[in-house]
Amino acid sequence: MSSRILTSSVIGIDALLRDPEGVIKNADSGAVAVFVNNAPAFYAVSPSRLEQLLELEARLARPGSDITLDGQFFDEPEAAPIAVPMGKFPMYAGWQPDADFQRMAALWGIALTQPATPEELASFTAYWQAEGKVFHHVQWQQKLARSLQIGRASNGGQPKRDLNSLSEPDSQIPPGFRG
Repeated sequence: MSSRILTSSVIGIDALLRDPEGVIKNADSGAVAVFVNNAPAFYAVSPSRLEQLLELEARLARPGSDITLDGQFFDEPEAAPIAVPMGKFPMYAGWQPDADFQRMAALWGIALTQPATPEELASFTAYWQAEGKVFHHVQWQQKLARSLQIGRASNGGQPKRDLNSLSEPDSQIPPGFRG
């Protein structure tokens, strides 16, 4: 099996064990490839080289742009990531769809003009908690999108009537009727 060695200094494990400080001090660029049984096993690096590598890694992790945005102009609180269980799980109280739920629903062919209301979400979770079925997080979101689509379309997009309200008869007489 061939391996790519990322330093010009190579040494056996026995030589490293005899004089570790001397080997690392004499290494080109502060790094040594250590071989065990004629195969590369690991790299030994000096503290100064490790510091350089960590600084390089930190620099690469930062964005390449030198433009910074002033935080005072943005009132949006940073949303904490929601912990989503791995694999299949039963519905639980407090379950939330992802922040980009409406966009994902559109990709699934369900155009939602508004996000799920707390009432719609509570109704959905209560129903599925009682069912006890298990699905992946994405599957739960798809079920929620379909539920919202059907629920909102069943009433023509209008809010549901309050069944406890009493209607008031009007006192006007339509044209053509005698009063």
